[in-house]
Amino acid sequence: MFSMTGAQLTIGLLERQGIRTIAGIPGGANLPLYDALSRSTRIRHVLTRHEQGAGFLAQGMARVTGRPAVCFATSGPGATNILTAIADAKLDSVPVICITGQVPRAMIGTDAFQEVDTYGMSIPITKHNFLVRQARDLLHIIPEAFSIATSGRPGPVLIDIPRDVQLEMVDFGQWPEIGEREPVPACFDGDLDLAVEMLNSARRPILWLGGGVVASGAGREMLTLAERLSMPVTSTLMGLTVVPHDHPLNMGMLGMHAQRHTNMALEACDLILAAGVRFDDRATGKVQEFCPQAKVIHIDIDHSELDKLRAASLPILGDVRDVVRALLPKVEPAERQEWIGYIEALKRAFPSRIPEQGGHATPLELIRRVGELAGDSAIVVTDVGKHQMWAAQGYPFTPGTGWLTSGGLGTMGFGLPTAIGAALAAPERKVVCFSGDGSLLMNIQEMATAAEQGVDVTVVLMNNASLGLVHQQQELFFKANYFSSIYDVNVDFGLIASGFCWKTWDLAGAADPDAVLGEALAHRGPTLIHVPVDRDEKVWPMVPPGAANRTMLGGECHA
Repeated sequence: MFSMTGAQLTIGLLERQGIRTIAGIPGGANLPLYDALSRSTRIRHVLTRHEQGAGFLAQGMARVTGRPAVCFATSGPGATNILTAIADAKLDSVPVICITGQVPRAMIGTDAFQEVDTYGMSIPITKHNFLVRQARDLLHIIPEAFSIATSGRPGPVLIDIPRDVQLEMVDFGQWPEIGEREPVPACFDGDLDLAVEMLNSARRPILWLGGGVVASGAGREMLTLAERLSMPVTSTLMGLTVVPHDHPLNMGMLGMHAQRHTNMALEACDLILAAGVRFDDRATGKVQEFCPQAKVIHIDIDHSELDKLRAASLPILGDVRDVVRALLPKVEPAERQEWIGYIEALKRAFPSRIPEQGGHATPLELIRRVGELAGDSAIVVTDVGKHQMWAAQGYPFTPGTGWLTSGGLGTMGFGLPTAIGAALAAPERKVVCFSGDGSLLMNIQEMATAAEQGVDVTVVLMNNASLGLVHQQQELFFKANYFSSIYDVNVDFGLIASGFCWKTWDLAGAADPDAVLGEALAHRGPTLIHVPVDRDEKVWPMVPPGAANRTMLGGECHA
């Protein structure tokens, strides 16, 4: 017979689930949890400087490992601070378990000190959530939370535990079973014959890969399918690591900041095999005009995504890897020389802006050079802004590259804490975070967390003293009315980083930029590389918001 408090039971259950690191900040409503955590011999705690940082740090761990990660926050402002990171995890399908403290049960609904309706607020931004009414319920809630977070389409789960529940004693005879991922039923056999017929008969097919392919581990199978069918490949922002950047079938990212020839090839296709994508507006543009002549086979593990924004000619519900493994033996090899030749002609007519080799003259060249120096096994993290799109366009991705970026919510401040989590989860890998001055300032306090943990994180700060993408859109669509997008204070980021005990390098005026990059990337530990960028340097091409993808601005070759 076991006898312990709800807080002790919570920590014990997390230990049994294999949790070894928890990020968070203590407060009055979750102090019993922290008291129990202090006695754990298995779990280390990472004290972040903001609860949003804790949520993103957990995301970094979960995105790298594919397993659920845990973050803690107290009630009231602690919970509201962490909810942005939870909403981000929901849109990008990341398995995070967030455990918040709550005021005692008798005080819920009384506007008590540091009370908010965490359960109610988190309903639309979590895969599932729980308000724990008694300590005994934790025996099934915590294992169930882990199962929910990982089964089917992954996502965040929030558990709100009142303070008196954390202190309540509970007696139980045995530990519950560990919560695990539930297998996905293979119920798509009836769809395969039609899918094979559509793929074999298509003259101009395109394979469109999203984050669901990465999450399912189906990259190798997808590349085999593309090669067997001579099917050009395009990717969403979240699917860029599936196919090597230099593979002859790889057309790169589609959508708002795709290369012109990529979106034009999609306009000409007659069949799209869309795998693990959700037809997001940044990928499709005006969805009603997205590839109107093409039939669509849409494979997704989440039934709610099928036919949600674009009716599929053939919707297939299932795990992407299971479906493509079943398809591979059935499809007929094809060469499709005419279609491949057409796309090559498009590439010649509308050359890519992406440099073939790295350098230092433009942001795209710099990002390519950082990728060359960092190596194929690096984990690449971004914040949100121009640097994110340049990284998506120019980084030399391979299937060995980790790619962590805020795709659905587009959260500034995502990069630094997520990079810390990635480095904690994979200390043997180099973690490079591309950030902008606006984004870095959002969670710059987590530099202290990185220094305390001694993580090997290199932040490449592309500083244009502005909100770069806002500034670009104001120029293009608001008659250059640059209202509230330019920073008047010239922040000394190197001085700030040094104050947080980081090593710093600056490319401004460097006689040998390549030597500076090489030295900085070779350093192990928290590192800042400051890169001044001209404010007028644009992200090209660009589809105007709400327009069809064929309506592209810019995109001429930079050479």
